[in-house]
Amino acid sequence: MEFEAFIGMEVHAELLTESKMFCGCSARFGGPPNSNVCPVCLGLPGSLPVPNRKAVEYVVRTALALNCEISSPTIFYRKNYYYPDLPKNYQISQYGDDPIGKNGYLEFLVNGELKRVRIRRVHLEEDTGKLFHVAGDLSQIDYNRSGVPLMEIVTDFPPDIHTAEEAREYLVALRTLLVYLGVCDGKMEEGSLRCEPNISIRIKGEEKFNPKVELKNLNSFRAVYRGIEYELKRQAEVLSKGGKIVQETRRWDDARGETFVMRSKEFEQDYRYFPEPDLVPLTFEPAWLDAVRESLPELPLAKRNRYQQQYGLPAYDAEVLTEDPWMARFFEEAAEEYHDPKAVANWVMGDMMRLLKENGADVRSIKVTPAKLVKMLKLIDAGTISGKIAKQVFQEMFATGKDPEEVVREKGLTQITDEATIASVVEKVLADNPKEVERYRAGEGKLMAFFVGQVMRATKGKANPELVNRMLAEKLSGSGGGI
Repeated sequence: MEFEAFIGMEVHAELLTESKMFCGCSARFGGPPNSNVCPVCLGLPGSLPVPNRKAVEYVVRTALALNCEISSPTIFYRKNYYYPDLPKNYQISQYGDDPIGKNGYLEFLVNGELKRVRIRRVHLEEDTGKLFHVAGDLSQIDYNRSGVPLMEIVTDFPPDIHTAEEAREYLVALRTLLVYLGVCDGKMEEGSLRCEPNISIRIKGEEKFNPKVELKNLNSFRAVYRGIEYELKRQAEVLSKGGKIVQETRRWDDARGETFVMRSKEFEQDYRYFPEPDLVPLTFEPAWLDAVRESLPELPLAKRNRYQQQYGLPAYDAEVLTEDPWMARFFEEAAEEYHDPKAVANWVMGDMMRLLKENGADVRSIKVTPAKLVKMLKLIDAGTISGKIAKQVFQEMFATGKDPEEVVREKGLTQITDEATIASVVEKVLADNPKEVERYRAGEGKLMAFFVGQVMRATKGKANPELVNRMLAEKLSGSGGGI
């Protein structure tokens, strides 16, 4: 029995505003529980909401970047339901045919192929509080998050996503876009970006869709992939045994690698939507929309294509470098000042990213500047240091922020290029290893690496590698005299 999958994606992104959606409380992550609250975000009687202009602008900005139509006017609704993390017992959201953005799409690469996923709606709402399950039946609630501006991005129906890999790559591309736009920090581990896939499968060839299952508690790209893969297999097993899929919400358990039922999935009518009586419809002036459109930065896919054309980078390099806007900016500033963009890319993707990861650091706080990286590359070109020594230099630059020339001078790392000095070391290495010399001359060419290693060890890695290789080849072939 062959199945086909349909995966709709609901993504919630907390917006990087200073204050909450409808009040002046701080929207920043962290702080003591229930310290950033007021009568408005707690829903106390007599309090009235006032929309956050910056939050509205951020959603419009995102909708335009996702090629959406902008609804003007657009209306807020009350979504009514009872849950402990919702102090008003309703959430101010958007509903119906006129969200801020609609009928858009996002393009991204999956295994080198361009994929387009249609976006049904981009709308604005307020976030809920956060429950902490302490023990047994006891839970505590932090309302600091209640009322934080939340943008929801929903893919179209029927879904264009059919595999767990496509779902993961869609989320990666969307997160990158939001970070580029400066509207969300994309930190899934902190809950500022949350993904809830809606998964449905059917027997291939059938026209009717089965009920969908929504997944929650997916706080990483890996969890999104694993959770969807598990759910696809689970639903396939149910249908293969003649069972029926139930519309429900399931929670992903990352440690156990499986999902379990949280609750039956609600239907739209259960929420009893109606227009928010305390908020007037929002309308957008065409000139203001044009100004927002003009302010959009170069987007990730366009930047990736430009890197391949302008700098001649492979597709993989362009993809890695454009995943983070600040990493891309670092690369570009260095590449503009150096003749070999590929060499710059190698250092950024290699030693720099490795050290950032090992130190839990962010490129925005790095002590190495693009100009200092270029200086170091020019020291390699001039023969002042070797590529191997450069790794030591870069590590010291990363730790201290010093110029490469200063590091080389202080640590005595200048490359040895004097031929007489290197020749004496080569002769000593060969004299100390007569058996290896005989084996090499008998045809064991791989021993050349052994001799090079011995010379580099004797010179503490400072001998010019090209000179070392040339002199060893000459001596071992007999053309250089000596041994």
